[in-house]
Amino acid sequence: MKTRIILITTIILTLLTALPLHGQVRLPRLISDGMVLQRDTELKIWGWASPGEKVTLEFIGQKYEVTADESGIWKVTLAPASAGGPHDMLIRASNSTTLSDILVGDVWLCSGQSNMELPMRRVRPLYEAEIAAAENNYIRSFTVPKVFVFKEPQSDLSGGRWTAANPETALDFSAAAWFFGKEIYDKYNVPVGLLTSAFGGSPAEAWISEESLKKFPVHYNELQKYKSDSLMAAIATADHKRTQDWYNQLMRADEAYKTFGVKWHDPAMSTDDWKTTTIPGHWSATELKGLNGVVWFRKEIIVPASAAGQPGSINLGRIVDADSAFLNGTFIGTVSYQYPPRRYTIPAGLLKEGSNILTVRVISNIGDGGFVPEKPYDLSAGDFQTSLEGEWKYQVGAVMPPLRGQTFFGYKPAGLYNAMLAPLLNYSIKGILWYQGESNAGRPDEYRSLLPALIKDWRESFGQGDLPFLLVQLPNFMEAKEDPSESGWAMFREAQTEALKLPATGMAVTIDIGEWNDIHPLNKKDVGTRLALVAMKVAYGEDDLVSSGPVYKGMTIKRRRIILSFDNTGYGLMVKGDGKLQQFAIAGADMDFIWAKAKIRGDKVIVKGRKIRHPVAVRYAWADNPEGANLFNLEGLPAAPFRTDNRE
Repeated sequence: MKTRIILITTIILTLLTALPLHGQVRLPRLISDGMVLQRDTELKIWGWASPGEKVTLEFIGQKYEVTADESGIWKVTLAPASAGGPHDMLIRASNSTTLSDILVGDVWLCSGQSNMELPMRRVRPLYEAEIAAAENNYIRSFTVPKVFVFKEPQSDLSGGRWTAANPETALDFSAAAWFFGKEIYDKYNVPVGLLTSAFGGSPAEAWISEESLKKFPVHYNELQKYKSDSLMAAIATADHKRTQDWYNQLMRADEAYKTFGVKWHDPAMSTDDWKTTTIPGHWSATELKGLNGVVWFRKEIIVPASAAGQPGSINLGRIVDADSAFLNGTFIGTVSYQYPPRRYTIPAGLLKEGSNILTVRVISNIGDGGFVPEKPYDLSAGDFQTSLEGEWKYQVGAVMPPLRGQTFFGYKPAGLYNAMLAPLLNYSIKGILWYQGESNAGRPDEYRSLLPALIKDWRESFGQGDLPFLLVQLPNFMEAKEDPSESGWAMFREAQTEALKLPATGMAVTIDIGEWNDIHPLNKKDVGTRLALVAMKVAYGEDDLVSSGPVYKGMTIKRRRIILSFDNTGYGLMVKGDGKLQQFAIAGADMDFIWAKAKIRGDKVIVKGRKIRHPVAVRYAWADNPEGANLFNLEGLPAAPFRTDNRE
């Protein structure tokens, strides 16, 4: 139902935004109170009026006049303005509009998928102090609504507004974008506009125009298919029915709701016949292996008198896929999908001295269910804190067949370009931040062409020349492996790196700040600050700045050793951690890589393998999760993963 409603809403909004009101000047959503305009460049202000209607615009002492064309569209090109404000803008035709509190500074388009979309609210436990100090009228955000359209590029957005940062509003800012913007503001003391257009789970092809997709026939042909409203409606209806039927059947099958008398979340429910398991952990390592459906879990928690009645919180790490939590029979929270942290509030008066019962109903709809390891599992109230890890009771409520996933229209080619990028293209910007790739990580070879095509497409669409394009390289993720091996994520990071051959590009390396068990690592501060360093060099012209960690430059082979040289060594190379370089592997002509010994000598790294007499190649941090990769420069920035062998 949700997908169908989004589709219908998209169609209605498209029709409404395409029709200007007769005799009334209408402005795009971006051109509004509180906006940040790009400094030191010509600016386009545009909108709609009656065909042939004269429009007058006044801004910073300048007056402009223009006539709407036969389609009712008018555009004004403003002279470059210096950083500052606030200013007012007066627009007059048959009606008058005054826009207020306008700043002139640097506008950054922040795009990609969920790691760019992820808000400060999600990472709040890590950054309480930063959020409390977020009062800054000169850092503002505009979040583009998540909409997709396949038929043609849209002329306006369906919603959105400019918001100045304060401890409350900053919770909804993109976390990576916020920390980036804060660094830029602190460095240059100019207003910063963060124009966030991101869509969780979106692949790169969803952000590329139809014309540019012609180079990728599979995606281009798929786009043509989704231009059919009837097809989309049929898919949405079928998806909704299949999902609704599955959950209805689940509820009917759940033994917890068939029980007469005491329900399973009631503390009075006897669990004498329930089994025991250890939490956290995935079901694949237990008797629940292969189960989809519902499992109920229960744990007794002993609470001291000092915590009784106190408000508190419960961390349940991450749970695959959905859960509902009850404390002493009272519902305290639910999350419907696997990725968000489970942080539930305990209301005052609910905890009691002595025995307390925490019950969690877990739904696994497909794949391996469970409680993700190495996440926080605890209860706290007042000065009392206790771990929730360890032995729990459990009982299967229902066994179900796997639920086939729904169709995510927002992931289809060109849909996000048309709806979430095209309406921004008249708006002058300083540059682009791109945090995306997880959804394309299984296709690294294609991404070698797809990402450069996207960069060129966006630059041509904005018409601002070689706009700075700064990307975040994917971090370490998934379980670490004991031995060197091939890696799809390593190949993908290499594809990202190759895009830097284009001018005015840069990359923030995050190989040290991921989480093996979470595709959404919480450390977004380092992401933002590293992006800001790259921006200072690429976009702000600080050529002498060391903006990234060591980057592989070349190698020489001397007997049994390979000597590696690097760019961006800054004040020198360093080992972060225990003093021994890790994650270097070496191979001979058979290309069978083994772990190597590596040492820093000046601005070089010397690598050798005990069993390799005639080495030919070295790899560094070449893994999905190169745990312990610790080559840095003295500026504290990590070396980018690399390989010296044939890159074909």
